[in-house]
Amino acid sequence: MPSTAEPRAASPDSARAETPIAFYDGECGLCNRFVQFVLDHDPDGRILLAPLQGSTFRDRCPDQAPPDLSTVLLLDGGRLYDRSSAVLRVLRILRFPYSLLARLALVVPRPLRDLSYDLVARRRYRWFGRAEACRLPTPRERARLLP
Repeated sequence: MPSTAEPRAASPDSARAETPIAFYDGECGLCNRFVQFVLDHDPDGRILLAPLQGSTFRDRCPDQAPPDLSTVLLLDGGRLYDRSSAVLRVLRILRFPYSLLARLALVVPRPLRDLSYDLVARRRYRWFGRAEACRLPTPRERARLLP
């Protein structure tokens, strides 16, 4: 998915539309770790999670091209962020110290952030493998995992 300087508009359509949703590659080991990290560090449930391959992405972002599975997307406030901006905005929603680290990292120009992001994204399967099994979520966590 090509990067854009500005976030793209999306079409929210449900009561949960105001809750940010992080979309991730459901088969990626690194992405699975990202999901576990968010679940562990967001006890208030301020971020929902859904695989890019799932129906939630198709329902919430119907005007978007099929997603590039090498990127994380964040739907927040009707805007769709990608790559490093999406990851850093997720971290900004989390509690200290992650929120502070994200604010500091957002000072780095986006092209440099995305260059680093793309380097890891291209090698993620080699370095982290594919997610063949995930931890069993608690009932509270399960409510945050969208299809």
